[in-house]
Amino acid sequence: MFGEVVVGSGSGFGFGTSIPYDYSNNNKNERSTNHNKPPMFNGDPETFSWWKTKMYSHIMGMDDELWDVLEEGVGDLKLDEEGAAFDRKAHTVEQKKLYTKHHTIRGILVAALPHKEYLKMSDKSTTKAMFTSLCSLYEGNKKV
Repeated sequence: MFGEVVVGSGSGFGFGTSIPYDYSNNNKNERSTNHNKPPMFNGDPETFSWWKTKMYSHIMGMDDELWDVLEEGVGDLKLDEEGAAFDRKAHTVEQKKLYTKHHTIRGILVAALPHKEYLKMSDKSTTKAMFTSLCSLYEGNKKV
């Protein structure tokens, strides 16, 4: 199925120019997904392993170093209870990179949790501590 798209001024084609467009390439049966949104955890211990697998794929698809920060932590960076650095301006280039990745993965993890689940680990200063807490609460547990 072919059609035309009419573009306005500022497009480089001139006002009202028609450009052929092949609509047959649009597969209406494919489900639209937002690959930027992390998979949500619903607090159900039965689905934790599945959620963790989806999170791993989501994070690795973005940046494999993010998963390393999640598993290994932030090393010798000193953070307050909310994960903020005490002396961020004194960090080396490598420490700044690690700090940025820490907050990227922390944001992903927090966005994937309902508020009730976040409150269970909001006292953790690092993403590693938050994720470890989640795993200890839900991995292998059928009842929490």
